Amino acid sequence: MSITIKSQTDLKKMREAGRIARRACLLAGQSLEPGMSTKDIDTIVHDYIVGEGAYPSFLGYAGFPGSACVSVNEEIIHGIPSPHRKIKAGDIVSIDVGAKLNGFHGDTCATFPVGKITEEAQKLLEVTEAALHEGIAKAVVGNRLEDVCGAVERYCASRGYGIVREYCGHGIGRELHESPEVPNYVQHGSRDMRIKLMPGMCICIEPMINVKGDAIRQSKDGWTVRTKSGSLSAHFEHAIAITPNGPVILTDPN
Repeated sequence: MSITIKSQTDLKKMREAGRIARRACLLAGQSLEPGMSTKDIDTIVHDYIVGEGAYPSFLGYAGFPGSACVSVNEEIIHGIPSPHRKIKAGDIVSIDVGAKLNGFHGDTCATFPVGKITEEAQKLLEVTEAALHEGIAKAVVGNRLEDVCGAVERYCASRGYGIVREYCGHGIGRELHESPEVPNYVQHGSRDMRIKLMPGMCICIEPMINVKGDAIRQSKDGWTVRTKSGSLSAHFEHAIAITPNGPVILTDPN
C-alpha cells in the first residue's frame, strides 16, 4: 500500500476542490422540496460544480451516470439520480458529492431532512454526524488509523446503531480513492489499523449508519446499496488533512 503525502501546495488545491464539493452538497440539500426528483438534485450539484470551473468527480466514475449519489431513506449509498424518483415530506436524503479542480479531488456527503421528519430519523442524523466529528477529532499526528475507526464505531455501537462494513472511507488526493481504506469500525487483525497518521496524509471519514443492523442489500441496478432490514440509513463525510496543528477539514464550505 502506498500512501501519498501532500505538500502545502497540494493541500491548498485540495481545499479549493473540497470547498466547491461541500458548497454543492449544501446547496442541493437546502433546495430539497417534496416533489423534486433525485435527478433535479443531481442537476443542482452538477451545475454548481461546473459553474465553479471544476468537474464532478463521480460523473462517469466506473460508469456512474450522475454527478451526485442521491440516496433516500433506506438507501445507504450510490443512489442513481432519476427523474422518476420523487422525494416526499418526511424523507431523509443523502447527497454524496465529489469535485475535481486543478488535479485534486474533494469528496463530501451529508444527509438532509425533507420537511418534518420522525424522531427516529432525526436522532439517526444527529448520531451519524456526531460520529463523523468523533472520528475527525482522532485524526491527529501520532494516532493510528484504528483510533479514528474505533471512535466512530464506539459512538454508534454504544447507541445501538448498525455500522455498514462493506463500504468505508478512504484516502484522497489526485485520485478520488487512494490508500488507506478508512472503515467505520476496527478491523481486528488488520495491519492497516496500525498505520500511523502523519502530516500531509489526507483521508475521507464517512460513517454510514443504519437504524437496525449492519447488513446491506445490493440493488439490481448494480449501484444502489440499501439496508437489508429496510430501516433508515444516514451518511456524513468530510475530507480531512492530517497536520501538525490538528485535523483540517478540507471540505469546509467557508
